[in-house]
Amino acid sequence: MKVCDNEEEHAQRVKNAKDGMPSEEQIAEMGARFKVISEPSRLKILLALSGGELCVEHITEAVGGQQSAVSHQLKTLKDNKIIKGRREGKNVLYSVSDWHVLTMIGVAKEHLNCE
Repeated sequence: MKVCDNEEEHAQRVKNAKDGMPSEEQIAEMGARFKVISEPSRLKILLALSGGELCVEHITEAVGGQQSAVSHQLKTLKDNKIIKGRREGKNVLYSVSDWHVLTMIGVAKEHLNCE
């Protein structure tokens, strides 16, 4: 069974698809990044941080969680280099370190209104 009437065009399309494909390592890294940000409580934290720096107390209040759970999710986000923290007195202020993640979240948020 013939898939494409024009074999040359088919071969070129396959070549273009392969040429644009990231390495296996890069694909795994992309998947891991999506997995980290797709967890609902981490996604809420990132949405809260999209407005700027917040301390744990303010993040906990914004997302409606328990401080211990929020701290655990912040560690995961920090370990994956999605957020960063800086000490200011007794507090650690968290902010987004990978703004590409906020772009992806923004696109997903916009997509909610698509039909």
